[in-house]
Amino acid sequence: MYGVVTRNEGELHWPAFDTAFFEAKSVSGRAEQPQPDVVNMVSCFADNATARDSPALVPVSETGERATREQPYFDWAHICPTHDRYREGVLATIEECVAVSPDLRLDDVGFPRPEYCHCDRCNQKFGDSDYTDRFAWRQSVIKSFLQDVRDIVPGRLYLTLYPDPYPGHLQKRTGIDPTALDMIDEFVVPIYDMAYSTTYWLESLAKGFVSRLKTPFSIELYAVDVDVDALGHATTVAQAYAKDVLFGYDASNAQATIRRLDADARDGKSFSHT
Repeated sequence: MYGVVTRNEGELHWPAFDTAFFEAKSVSGRAEQPQPDVVNMVSCFADNATARDSPALVPVSETGERATREQPYFDWAHICPTHDRYREGVLATIEECVAVSPDLRLDDVGFPRPEYCHCDRCNQKFGDSDYTDRFAWRQSVIKSFLQDVRDIVPGRLYLTLYPDPYPGHLQKRTGIDPTALDMIDEFVVPIYDMAYSTTYWLESLAKGFVSRLKTPFSIELYAVDVDVDALGHATTVAQAYAKDVLFGYDASNAQATIRRLDADARDGKSFSHT
């Protein structure tokens, strides 16, 4: 099956796609009206606007570095997952989404990186907890949030994973242990490239997630200005491992790729994994 990930309402019901994901809240902090009959997406702990307006909510490392776009390894600003009022706001946004459509996708869940967060609030909460290992405590924070979401989402619950299947890496990086989240119905793994001129690395990552996950997962490919033949090759590789293939942020190019694949299938053409 094929899906589209988009910010444009007009692309949500194109017949080429079996499912559609609509960005109801983005990393910019901008919220859009949730859409019916689609999977609305909510960026949870990435929020440039909130980080700009409320800098005290930004996670900090033990040495005082803030998790914002000014750091070379962040593309957006992060919000500390232990801030109760912000979490309540995210849950309120999720409630608005599922009131319109029952399925939901969570993006940007977790702590920014292993060295975060050491704000006063996190230090206090960790110190007051029963945990002696800070990484185990971080996992409990994220799992608690996901359970709160599960309690209010009546339909299928998706969770985006950082594309690193190596054992222990996601736990250390974000506080997510994908093997211990039975409240999640499906994971989505974005594996983005600007060209997909080679795909051996895509296959390696996909196979790694097959080895790790019992929960179904889909792969999301980047579709913006990618050559149709290259995107088709990447799609064929992803299909060998993932439940579904999703295309990010260029519905027209994605539709052209699907049509090309359908035509090639009728002609008997096949792609090899390289």
